[in-house]
Amino acid sequence: MRAVMSDRSRRATALLVAIAIAGLGACGADDLAERRAKVRDRGAEVMPFALDATTHRFEPTDDGLIQTVVADDPDDADQVALIRQHLTMEAGLFAEGDLGDPASIHGDDMPGLAEIEAAAGSVEIEVVEVSDGARLVYTTDDPELVDALHSWAEAQVADHGEDAAED
Repeated sequence: MRAVMSDRSRRATALLVAIAIAGLGACGADDLAERRAKVRDRGAEVMPFALDATTHRFEPTDDGLIQTVVADDPDDADQVALIRQHLTMEAGLFAEGDLGDPASIHGDDMPGLAEIEAAAGSVEIEVVEVSDGARLVYTTDDPELVDALHSWAEAQVADHGEDAAED
């Protein structure tokens, strides 16, 4: 069974989220809406499934991150198949240290991205099918990489807005 975040990790994550939200608020609602629209457009070029028919969820853990993508309609077999296909492909790229897809969507300066790319092979990734999509489970014993994964997830949640959630 996967360990959930400790109180210390939860507090650190909450602080990082608050900082990210404050930073997004400082850029203004119009800027945030514009950024999210650009992220949505770039995401549609990378992800084969429909962002408005799916939800990304990110769950920080003590040893990494769980990223789940599900179809909003669990009976939408096409979206479920596209999610599984895409996450399987992304897991293979991630294992090779290739985070070009997230970078093309969120930018090369995405929090956590450089640290994760530099440590290629130090994060294990497992693809798990769920009834309405798939899940990527990232694990590492390196606390700095755990922090990088958490930052990376928070950036995605902030950028995807209503298409993403943090559990």
